Amino acid sequence: MFRICSLLWLLCAALPATAQQFSGQVQVVDGDTFDIGQVRVRLHGIDAVEADQTCIDRAGTRWACGAWVIETVRAQYQGARATCLGIETDRYGRTVAKCVIGGADLGAALVRDGLAQAYRQYSMDYDLLEKEAYLRGAGLWSSSTMVPADQRRTTQTADTAPPNADCVIKGNISNSGQIYHVPGQENYADTVINTRRGERWFCSQSEAQAAGWRAARR
Repeated sequence: MFRICSLLWLLCAALPATAQQFSGQVQVVDGDTFDIGQVRVRLHGIDAVEADQTCIDRAGTRWACGAWVIETVRAQYQGARATCLGIETDRYGRTVAKCVIGGADLGAALVRDGLAQAYRQYSMDYDLLEKEAYLRGAGLWSSSTMVPADQRRTTQTADTAPPNADCVIKGNISNSGQIYHVPGQENYADTVINTRRGERWFCSQSEAQAAGWRAARR
């Protein structure tokens, strides 16, 4: 117990004073997203391959590494008890947090085992661990794959075209909730639709409103 408290104190020391502690049983959603009790958590400082992402092994064979990561993480952590420190809420309503399981930083363990990458855009905490995992060829580092963020951008680009010319209203998910943008609004052109995150296109404002989305203010 002392080890867990000590590790949480070290994590908390680097986090905002508003960080909130919570705990619960782990349900694995994907390689970097978990349900901790009733809280949907996106682990801070790491990034995992997408569920449908593929990798290429040293023999040149393409394989379903995204599914493999989820299966591996689930086998190791499903049902365990985690204690977390919440940092903020992301645009999808998830709590961004650092979590400890069995006295160990979960994000660090995933990066060390080659199941996730350091997300340097948001944190350098796991930079050296990723480099060590790369040198060892741990987990996904035994294959080659697209960086998860690049994979998402590729998917988002593919989603930028509406399903047909009559359905051009963009249903976007942000920190403010589910918001739709119509052509001509200030943020319309900059809004990218990612259907894999639950965002969608609408054919009319009434359709968007009936689905529970509200109009953007600008």
